[in-house]
This record gives sequence, C-alpha cells and structure tokens, in this order.
Amino acid sequence: MKKHIVVLTGAGMSAESGIKTFRDENGLWEGHDIMEVATPEGFEANPELVLDFYNQRRKQLFEVKPNTAHKTLAELESHYKVSIITQNVDDLHERAGSSNVIHLHGELLKVRSTYYEDDIIDWTTDLKLGDTCKKGYQLRPHIVWFGEDVPMIPKAVSICETADILLIIGTSMQVYPAAGLRHYIPQDTHTYFIDPKPSISNNSKLTVIPQNATEGIKIFLDLLAI
Repeated sequence: MKKHIVVLTGAGMSAESGIKTFRDENGLWEGHDIMEVATPEGFEANPELVLDFYNQRRKQLFEVKPNTAHKTLAELESHYKVSIITQNVDDLHERAGSSNVIHLHGELLKVRSTYYEDDIIDWTTDLKLGDTCKKGYQLRPHIVWFGEDVPMIPKAVSICETADILLIIGTSMQVYPAAGLRHYIPQDTHTYFIDPKPSISNNSKLTVIPQNATEGIKIFLDLLAI
C-alpha cells in the first residue's frame, strides 16, 4: 500500500508561475483594499468592482503555466498516494496533472449562486452583473471571502488524519483555519516545510527547507530518496 503524502500549499507555490501572492506588505491585493474585494460587505457595497477584480484574476490564469514544483507533485503520484490541500484559487495543480486537489478558499474558474451556495458552475469568461443562476439569483465568484465559513475544512482534517508524510509549501501557516490543519496529522508523521522565510523551527518531527517551491521540492525529493 502506497504511503500517503498530504501537501498543504499556499501562494508561494504559484508565485514562480507569475501569480502574485495574496497581499503585499501594505495589506493591499494588487492595489485594492482587501476589505473591498474579499468580503461579503465589499461585494454588497460595490459588486461591479468585485466582479471586475476577479475577472482580472481569472484572465491572468490563462497567461501562466504550472511550474516545476506543481509538476513534481503530480509525478509523486507514481510512488505515493498524494492529497493536495491548497489555499490557492488557481488551477495550476490540476493542470500539472495532480488528481486529488482540495481548494480550501474556492476556485477562480467556478462561480456560484448568491442564494444557493451549492449551485456551483464552471466559469472561464468574465462574470457580470445580470449573470444569474437558474433560479434568477446573481452569480458571484466561488471564493471564500473573509468572514465566511470554510466548508472544505472538515474534509481536509480527515485527510490530514491519515497522513504518513506532511509537506507544506509556500504558506506561512499563520492564517486560520488552514494553519490548524498540521495539528491533525498522526503523532509519528514527519513534516517537511518549504518556504524561503519559514515561520516554524526545526524539531525532531519537522524538517525546514528554507527555499522557494521549485528549489525546495528538489531537496525534499532527495530526502525521500526518490
């Protein structure tokens, strides 16, 4: 039976593909106040601004490609059972070939009804005011905004509970509830943490690899002796 590698990924995973990290040092996301474009209140106050913001993010996806770190994770499936739990809303893991990906914070290439949360639709073009679900309610980006529940957390917890190896790439592990997932792995599970500015120190069950995603994953493979 293949060992189970659970991978937690964040913005640093896709940064080398050209996707900007979630927010910069002054708290802005590509020049916008996060509260304006990533909260239910922001959407209610100015839906056109929010829709345009995510339309631009969606367009950007078609200009970038998976990097070698994405591809390496997909190739690991030849040797291991691999489950990816990502905070990213892009589709680069899927495009690289990974077959088991959970998006904690939603997906740019999907939209959903503002009334029926489970009415989720694949979407690759611009989303505009007047685009509605079958029941006539406005569609919104399928993104988990600040102040909203993270519905995939229970599933992510159950996956972490079965990890033989935990690999963390490109996330500070400071934002909850995602940051709490590492506490659900079995007691004897070893964790590898790849990040150029790691926020966690080495210990007997943790190996810190202070590199970006593409360089760090090479070191990880060497440690696994693949």
